[in-house]
Amino acid sequence: MKSKLIMDLMNNSSHGSMSRGIRRKLPSDLMVVLVLTVLTILFVLVPPFEKTAFRTILGLPVVLFLPGYSLIAALFPRKNDLDAIERIALSFGLSIAVVPLIGLILNFTPWGIHLVPIIISLTLFIFIMVFVAHSRRLQIPENEKFDVNFKKIYGSTKAEIFTKHENRTDRILTIVLLISIILAILMVVYVIVTPKQGEKFTEFYLLGPGGKAEGYPTNLTAGNTGSVIVGVVNHEYTTVNYTLRVKINEELLNEQQIQIEHNQTWEKTINFTPVTPGNSLKLEFLLYKENNFTIPYRDTHLWVNVRS
Repeated sequence: MKSKLIMDLMNNSSHGSMSRGIRRKLPSDLMVVLVLTVLTILFVLVPPFEKTAFRTILGLPVVLFLPGYSLIAALFPRKNDLDAIERIALSFGLSIAVVPLIGLILNFTPWGIHLVPIIISLTLFIFIMVFVAHSRRLQIPENEKFDVNFKKIYGSTKAEIFTKHENRTDRILTIVLLISIILAILMVVYVIVTPKQGEKFTEFYLLGPGGKAEGYPTNLTAGNTGSVIVGVVNHEYTTVNYTLRVKINEELLNEQQIQIEHNQTWEKTINFTPVTPGNSLKLEFLLYKENNFTIPYRDTHLWVNVRS
């Protein structure tokens, strides 16, 4: 009698532990959110992966969908709180609201609005919301909590496609619809990861020593050094080798070899020392591309007075 009672208690205890373990298991939708977020960090910040197309493919959901979805999951843990369409729509809407708000907060911190602080902030927000959502779901009865059953969705989709329908037309339309959705997704991904090339050009500009378009050194003394800030921005869709030459009356005062990648900016203080005095002299800044010195690719100038 005692042995039977002990066995019943052990069975009940084991069953209770298993049920608690099942209840405490992270729901599948929250698990997918965490996995996508971690993969995004991997493909955005880790050097071997950061230049692949997956950087963009994974980055878009983390910015446009996952912050809002994790917040909705934390606010509405019951399946009857919202239907599927409302959850999806609010996930996009709240993401568009949350991400700029995080950027605004970062703007008033020492880190500023840069890639690494933004990714870390979004990751922390998503992880916190997932933890809150999971904690709230644990307090709700199993039949009331919201969850996404991917196995059930896969099974119903598979049954819809491969089960023989009484009407053959319905099966054909289902397959065509599924193929259309897949093709549409692939086309969107292709457009995102292969943006159309625009006009190819190079920005070339001068700034005063203070970093503004003012205060240029126009009155100089022969033998003394003047300086300006020269900026070059590459929009050529490829890495370009530039040569910068500073001349006055065909006299070479400075020369710089510059290599800039696409969409990168080069900005540096350039010094020059005029030797020959004169009034209204043309101080030229000539930018050549790929060692083609026949004619400057871009040029600008200042009119200066050089005292003896």
